[in-house]
Amino acid sequence: MPYGYNREAPRLAVQVGRYAHAKQFKRMRKSLKTLCTRVGRVYRDVERQIGGLPETLQVQGKNLLQRVQRILTQKPKDKDKLYALHAPEVSCISKGKARTPYEFGCKVTVAVTAKEGWVVGMRALQGNPWDGHTLAETLEQVSILANQTPKIAVVDKGYRGVEIAGIQILRSGQRRGITKSLRALIHRRSAIDRLSPHEIGWSFTTQSAQR
Repeated sequence: MPYGYNREAPRLAVQVGRYAHAKQFKRMRKSLKTLCTRVGRVYRDVERQIGGLPETLQVQGKNLLQRVQRILTQKPKDKDKLYALHAPEVSCISKGKARTPYEFGCKVTVAVTAKEGWVVGMRALQGNPWDGHTLAETLEQVSILANQTPKIAVVDKGYRGVEIAGIQILRSGQRRGITKSLRALIHRRSAIDRLSPHEIGWSFTTQSAQR
């Protein structure tokens, strides 16, 4: 990469974010177009010279070039877009909130016992599935690892409408048929949303979180 691009590319990336935040979209598109031009030049230069690298490095270089090509050619309304060059598994997750309409990452389910706080299940979910479609698989994993099928699963509002035979499902904000003890159990579930990623393994809710 030319020496000037080492300084210019980060500066342009910062400009794009600032113009977008200030809703100066004409300037944002101009800076983004300039940034894509610089990246395209480097991409074509590396593509021409990649044949001179050792075979093992060629494989890694070609994989990286494929990701760069995806970023340069994808459009805003395309599906399965690449959001991170170093982490192609990152997805765009719609939150439906005014201050944070989107999050970028990967959904993770964490199943934890309500009383003792033991983690009895955890898995990453690729492809940004709906939360309700993941509950059965999560409880199946818990049954295998803990050698015991849960009788009650406490979940958040994203699991509304989900029913599993033989398992009572409690949701945040639920009112009908909720006793005092069940209400306390629902309140314990919300503790996982206040934990940092380093503490998530010691949360004390029954079902899942997104990080």
